[in-house]
Amino acid sequence: MGYDELLEDAYSKMPEKAGSGERFDIPVLDSFNEGNKTILKNFQAACLKIRRAASEVSKFLSKELATPATVEGDRLVLHRKLKPEAVNKKFEEYVNGHVLCKQCGKPDTHIDSGSGQRAKMLVCEACGARGVVR
Repeated sequence: MGYDELLEDAYSKMPEKAGSGERFDIPVLDSFNEGNKTILKNFQAACLKIRRAASEVSKFLSKELATPATVEGDRLVLHRKLKPEAVNKKFEEYVNGHVLCKQCGKPDTHIDSGSGQRAKMLVCEACGARGVVR
């Protein structure tokens, strides 16, 4: 067997790529229902990945899903039974509106609420764009 055949054999035995190839993928929240509550197990890790405070993200999810929420350690407890798809859809809306830059699409942003302005500004550290966050 030649080198090319061995190489093809090795490539055929390798698993498929799991990621999309992008530098940033929106994290998927791992949730389960416990009684009439929905618990997000990896909430803190997801907040770290998107570089936002857990309190800020939980406030958004609580408001959008119309349910009280409490952060308990690494988890977020939503005091209502919800489908995982609904929770992840709202989390994706948060990331698209409050994390990803509207100009370049990169996640290298921060929210600036200072400098005497009423509105919060999404500031991109990659391209320098600034935009208002609703």
